[in-house]
Amino acid sequence: MNPTLVIERVSPHLARVWLNRPDVRNAFNEAVIAELTQAFGAFAADDALRAIVLGGKGKAFCAGADLSWMKQMAGYDWEQNRADAQALADMLWVIQRCPVPVVARIQGDCYAGGVGLAAVCDVRVAASGVTFCLSEARLGLLPATIGPYVVRAMGESASRRYFTTAERFSAAEAHRVGLVHEVAEAEALDAAVDTIVAALVANGPRAVRACKQLVLDLAGAPITEALRADTARRIADIRASDEGKEGVRSFLDKRAPAWLAGAAQDGRP
Repeated sequence: MNPTLVIERVSPHLARVWLNRPDVRNAFNEAVIAELTQAFGAFAADDALRAIVLGGKGKAFCAGADLSWMKQMAGYDWEQNRADAQALADMLWVIQRCPVPVVARIQGDCYAGGVGLAAVCDVRVAASGVTFCLSEARLGLLPATIGPYVVRAMGESASRRYFTTAERFSAAEAHRVGLVHEVAEAEALDAAVDTIVAALVANGPRAVRACKQLVLDLAGAPITEALRADTARRIADIRASDEGKEGVRSFLDKRAPAWLAGAAQDGRP
């Protein structure tokens, strides 16, 4: 039996994670949720890792919840439903809070929970023919656990429309509302993803992680005296760090920084 999740460690700096259930359009169930949670928990503790690419095998990126799993859930009581939903909420949180930047490679349709999976990634690149849909309302449900991430990704106005109408929308529309950062033709998708990975790997590894955390901490936060002091402390910390000093010295010396050693291999295998 093929694994439901394939993890390729391309190099010490780059991992590729593939949803591997093409026969069900990479829909997830409790097993996939547990595997993703475990995988990204391990990535968070990996100091060598600089970028993660999340993609799907087959024709779809992720179609949301598996139908057989949904049939099983139909017989759950309230407490079982809450526990099941909590597992999904925890998985999304673990991916979103992973200190390593995550790039979503969206090669095929992205529906329901799949939109949430994409939304927790830091950079989202989609093929031009991809269709998106927040389809929960059609089933008398709502996109609750994915909601916080999707609303942050595509904004309140677009979320009001697509949460309530459950309309399908194109990659171009996803790009317009901010859900997708870049749209590429299908044959150019991997090149677009590789360009972003190369940019991530070229930067200071600790600085990149600190930048991701900074955005997470600043988003929506009021600009208070305490926040201003905190940002001053953060830049002082990184300026005084070995990486910060090396970055400035290499720039002044007009040479490549030390962290680029061995990073050239971090393209596609």
